[in-house]
Amino acid sequence: MPPIAIIDFETTGISPNMGDRATEVAIVMLEGGQVVDRYQSLMNAGVRVNSFITQLTGITNEMVQAAPPAEQVMREAARFVAGRPMVAHNAAFDRKFWQAELARCGQDGSHAFACTLLLSRRLYPQAPNHKLGTLAALHHLPSAGRAHRALADAEMAAHLLAQMQHDLKTRHGCSAPDHALLMGLQRCGKSQVGTFLKARSGR
Repeated sequence: MPPIAIIDFETTGISPNMGDRATEVAIVMLEGGQVVDRYQSLMNAGVRVNSFITQLTGITNEMVQAAPPAEQVMREAARFVAGRPMVAHNAAFDRKFWQAELARCGQDGSHAFACTLLLSRRLYPQAPNHKLGTLAALHHLPSAGRAHRALADAEMAAHLLAQMQHDLKTRHGCSAPDHALLMGLQRCGKSQVGTFLKARSGR
């Protein structure tokens, strides 16, 4: 299966439509169930980080001010992704910032995003909740560092995606759980999941 880019942003708030900006981005490249490459950078978008965000992420105004300009970082990030299919945990959030920050550079951010949060609801309905940390603990996935930092969260989401692809192969008989299958699965209603997976298995 071709590589998939798993992305995570840290930001000043919940929506670029409300003036919030990215402060950090990380992208982890997953191929054959293994992490094969990484990109991470803080970025300076010329905005202040409030005390709540600093407490949550550990990212301070001083760190952001010393970081490269946001446009430079986003151009590097876009080159790193190079048009590959993308995944994020709670992708609706990260996709908004990916598109908004790239638009500021005059670049197109209309990549297809699969979402490990939506996928986990289909594959692991027994989970107590579908937060990234909860799912990582449920599957005994390796911890990659402080939560709410972009690289640690992107690595954890990559491990979760690898677990999902493994389970799709071994439990559901899907020989090629590629990005297209993930996109189809996350669009399924919960009652349709079994039928969808059976139709795509070799069984």
